[in-house]
Amino acid sequence: MKEKVLFVVLDDYADWEGAYLATAVNKGVMPGCETCYETKIVGPSLEPVKSLGGFRVVPDYTFDTVPEDYAALVLIGGDSWRTEQAERVTSIVKDAVKRGKTLGGICGAASFLAAHGFLNKVKHTGNGLDNLKEWGEQNYTNEAGYINAQVVSDGHIVTANGTACLEFTRELLLLLKVDEAEIIEKWYDFQKNGFVR
Repeated sequence: MKEKVLFVVLDDYADWEGAYLATAVNKGVMPGCETCYETKIVGPSLEPVKSLGGFRVVPDYTFDTVPEDYAALVLIGGDSWRTEQAERVTSIVKDAVKRGKTLGGICGAASFLAAHGFLNKVKHTGNGLDNLKEWGEQNYTNEAGYINAQVVSDGHIVTANGTACLEFTRELLLLLKVDEAEIIEKWYDFQKNGFVR
């Protein structure tokens, strides 16, 4: 039985931010590769969730039915991380952190993590330090831990800005050991640079 990688999506989620990761987790890093993971979607309800690009996904789980047995919790960015809907994700993240699960947050989801104090003990990045400070206000106390980079992986937490979906994917693939590090790096190089250099 494959381990689950849970993707949390809210209305107006950024569909491109999780696309590379979902494919590599679900089908393998390279064609013909085996994988021990499967992608599952967590949403506010079992009703379809619409992306910024108009794609609709049907969640496998709701915020109230998240399974206990999963390998990673990945929060996909978008325009709804400051809503009441997003607040319902706080307890799910708190449980994931407490249990040492791999946790990823990209773009607005990284800002959400800052706003709820989840980045106060780890090195991290996001959509700029000013953005994290604005979102986090008094709950964000780790300005010294901010690194101005596309992606930062510290312990079991990966954060990225909204232009770093490939880097975000690479770091999560490495943490999850989806394949050998060398193969993941080849995958990243190909996706980043393509056939023609």
